Amino acid sequence: MASTLIHGKYVITKSLSHTEAEIIENGAIFQQDGRIVEIGSYEDLAAKYQPDEVLGSDCDVVMPGFVNSHHHVGLTPLQLGSLDYPLELWFASRLSARPVDFYLDTLYSAFEMIESGITTVQHIHGWLPGPAGNWPDLTGKLLKAYEDIGMRVSYCFGVRTQNHFVYESNDEFVAKLPPSIAADMEALLKLHEVPLQDYLWFFEGLWKEWEGKASDRIRIQLAPANLHWCDDDALIQQNEYAQKYGVGMHMHLLETPYQMEYAKRRTGTTAVKHLNKLGILGKHLTLGHGVWLTEDDIDLIAETGTMICHNASSNLRLQSGIAPLNYYAKKGVRVGMGLDEAGLNDDRDMLQEMRLVLKLHREPGMDSLVPAAAQVFQMATENGAHTTRFAQEIGTLEPGKAADIVLMDWNHLAYPYLDDTIPVLEAVLHRSRTHGIHTVVCNGEVILKDRQFTRVDKDALLEELAESMRTPLTPEELRRRELAKEVFPYVKKVYDGWFDPKSCESFYSPNCRCPAC
Repeated sequence: MASTLIHGKYVITKSLSHTEAEIIENGAIFQQDGRIVEIGSYEDLAAKYQPDEVLGSDCDVVMPGFVNSHHHVGLTPLQLGSLDYPLELWFASRLSARPVDFYLDTLYSAFEMIESGITTVQHIHGWLPGPAGNWPDLTGKLLKAYEDIGMRVSYCFGVRTQNHFVYESNDEFVAKLPPSIAADMEALLKLHEVPLQDYLWFFEGLWKEWEGKASDRIRIQLAPANLHWCDDDALIQQNEYAQKYGVGMHMHLLETPYQMEYAKRRTGTTAVKHLNKLGILGKHLTLGHGVWLTEDDIDLIAETGTMICHNASSNLRLQSGIAPLNYYAKKGVRVGMGLDEAGLNDDRDMLQEMRLVLKLHREPGMDSLVPAAAQVFQMATENGAHTTRFAQEIGTLEPGKAADIVLMDWNHLAYPYLDDTIPVLEAVLHRSRTHGIHTVVCNGEVILKDRQFTRVDKDALLEELAESMRTPLTPEELRRRELAKEVFPYVKKVYDGWFDPKSCESFYSPNCRCPAC
């Protein structure tokens, strides 16, 4: 690999606290073989090193690559025909989605992520029908896309051993359906009933084939999909595998009030307390969403070192609620940030997501604990890194760490005017746009330069994706589209009486409309 000297008007190395960040003016980074060797003043490093290439200038902001800690697909659900419904109904609408080529689909979202400064993604795959023997080939296409474009991926495959469509058994649900749709739904759900041992076999195969591949930019994790999707044995065995292989786990949890009610009906307590009883909580576990936690739950999460991934856009789009981020911060919980299926603009824009998180949680009051720029920046960098398999190597700019670096044009923030009292990080979070990012480096390699991808032809691949989607719908796809509409009211009926916003039990007032709030 070539050595590189990266120059910036400002080099933002890391967040130091809730409100402070380390920033070097007229700074530089020297990297060799994908690792940061030294960070300091540009004048000193330019005199000391003879790099193969110089990137950046005194008109750039240099930052760590961002981490998308929760990601699923390329073409968004909206693009594939699903409007924004409450999550449980949204699952039903997703039946109508057309199949998409995994390689092209993955590249589609990778283009958007890299263009917004994301160098690492936690890709949580799932919803593939069995048998498990079909999965390695499909997963291989997805991981090959990340390998080809050059970004990092921490990959996991969602394990679902029960309740594949609603929060009750497949047989119970099918029994409630009219004959006109029962047979089709039963056949569809049977395809997804894959034994736990097949999932574990698949994980071990992924580990052997892909762990550490693509210049060590691909690593494998585990993903118990959610409490309602996994029986206790599935949770315990995956936790044992996580310990055996030294990997983390990423688990959706308490995304909606209906999931809170499911946990109560199944366990007699909260989902978090149940996971703690099973020995699942810990520093290796990230909980995706975590909107409907109790105060006791947050204490348990903090005590065990369990992490949270905050998916603000997704929670808003699917009416899931607003996560109590300020309470997480108060208790010292490590929180990353994810774009989930898509952000507010129906894309993968980490800059906008940071801006949303910064402003969504501004509770009334002059002395309230609300998000600060350094805190949100840390969520998108260092904290996000800890939710992946690259925790010790990325997320901050320090000697010895991987050279995952983003260069942003300062002028797009400051032109035609920006008062010189405005802190640099405030300018980045409030004013940055994706067109301001012109260069992205991953593991010392430039994968985006002058807003052009260096390894792949974006325009050609997008046209290939577009062409693949121009084919007429097959009879099976047309039937699934009709089935999604027909089953919709029966899904809604399952949850009758599960949640009353006027008498909900959330301690966090934005999530309920009861008189006390």
